This record gives sequence, C-alpha cells and structure tokens, in this order.
Amino acid sequence: MFRQTFLDILSNSWPMIFICSVIIVSMRTVWIIKEKKEVIFYKEILGLCFIIYVMCLFYVVTFQDVSWSTSNFIPFKEMFRYSIGSKLFFKNVLGNMIMFMPYGFFVSYFLKLKKPISIFLLAVLASFTIEFTQLQIGRVFDVDDILLNILGALLGFGIYIFIMKLKECLPSILKSQLIYNILIVILIIASILYLSNGKWLGVM
Repeated sequence: MFRQTFLDILSNSWPMIFICSVIIVSMRTVWIIKEKKEVIFYKEILGLCFIIYVMCLFYVVTFQDVSWSTSNFIPFKEMFRYSIGSKLFFKNVLGNMIMFMPYGFFVSYFLKLKKPISIFLLAVLASFTIEFTQLQIGRVFDVDDILLNILGALLGFGIYIFIMKLKECLPSILKSQLIYNILIVILIIASILYLSNGKWLGVM
C-alpha cells in the first residue's frame, strides 16, 4: 500500500522534482567548483533526498485528494474512528506518522540534534504550518494529523540517534567516507528496484 502511494506521488510530482533537482544540483556543482570545496558524495545525496522529500510533502499536503471535508479540532477524535488494520487506518494514521519520519531523521541529521525536545518543537511548527495552510486553501485542519506527524518525527529522531550510537560502535575502517558512499549507492539501488517492481511513473 505504502509503495503504491509513493509511486502515485512520484507519478504526479516527478516534473517538479526533476526540474528542481536539475536546477539545485547544477547550482550546487558550480558552487563547489567555484569555492573549491571537497565533494562528500553521501552527504550530497542525503541533502538532495531531503529536498525531494520536501517537494513530495508539498505535493501531498497541497494537491492529493482527501476522503473527508470536515476540520477536526478535537485531539484523537479522527484517529480512533478507524479500525486497526483497515485501509483507512493505514492511510490516515500510519500514513501520517510515516510521512514525517523522514523529516525527523533529516532535520536531526543536518542540525545534529541530541535532544527530542528540539525535533518536537520543530515538528510542531512544521505540522501546524501545513495544517494551517491546508485550511487556507480550502482543505481541512486536523489536529490529529499534527499529533501523528509529531510522533512520526520523534520516531525519525529515534532512528537518527540509533544510527549515531551504532556508528560509535563500528571499527574505524567502517567509518570511512568510502564505506558511507557505497552504502548510499546500495540504498539508492535497492530503493529503485523496490519501487520499480510495479508501476513506475506511469511508464511500466
């Protein structure tokens, strides 16, 4: 379900992602050459992934269809409507959590956050801004979405902390940039293979 949802997002937002990615990568490349900066491949890829994630998030909260049309200002009202394991539960409860897990991870990674209160406050601001914006453009405001987004961001922060702790336990040879570059390439290939096992951007 989540794979198909992500494929649907990509199939509709790929023009924006492609154009913005080319512009950003070309500008970044020129800046690196001009300033004679060292290229750290895995960091560049993570930065680009975060930008693509933000663009996908923009599409989801701005253009994706919704199955309800009434705002909810009562905490837990909407999320308890769905039976655990149902399609709506996966889409509206787990979906809202998973949607913000990359936010929690990327923000924690780039800002080197160590305390959950930091990502909590940033997630509150980001999620509230999204819900407020949706209300202004004719969609709906749901306080439960904010709660689930915050939980997802905290889970993303937890994943970041786990990886950092795991990194500390690794031998020096496994902490080199080469190893990280190889890992990021493997993750990219694995992601492409996973997503391409089905309909890819409406081509297959």
